[in-house]
Amino acid sequence: MTAPTAAPAASPAVASPADPGTARVELLTGGAWVPVCDWPLLTPGRGVAVLLPDGRQAAVFRDRRDRVWAVGNRDPFTGAHVLSRGLLGSAAGGGPYVASPLLKQRFDLATGVCLDDPSVRIPVHAVRLAD
Repeated sequence: MTAPTAAPAASPAVASPADPGTARVELLTGGAWVPVCDWPLLTPGRGVAVLLPDGRQAAVFRDRRDRVWAVGNRDPFTGAHVLSRGLLGSAAGGGPYVASPLLKQRFDLATGVCLDDPSVRIPVHAVRLAD
């Protein structure tokens, strides 16, 4: 099980960019902003796996409202790096989540807390868009 992460220094999600043609998604990791992919490459409702400089993986999602989210890619229940292949949804309270493609546990994209077992959480990365 993954230990809770500190609250991100920036928002865990960002809205669509002013100029989508040149924007890139950056994650805050190790105290620095790291570019991980170009905005136009993200498909709404789908995720992509990215490799961070320290060797960890993150799952980056663009939801159908054009918000971008990033969480750890490792499923804490199986140890497999598959969350980027999970399905996006909204919980009863309206918060976005990703459901693991393996055992279907749902993880809140803003907090990383597992909606099916609140004692488990995944890392959440602060996200920003840069031109």
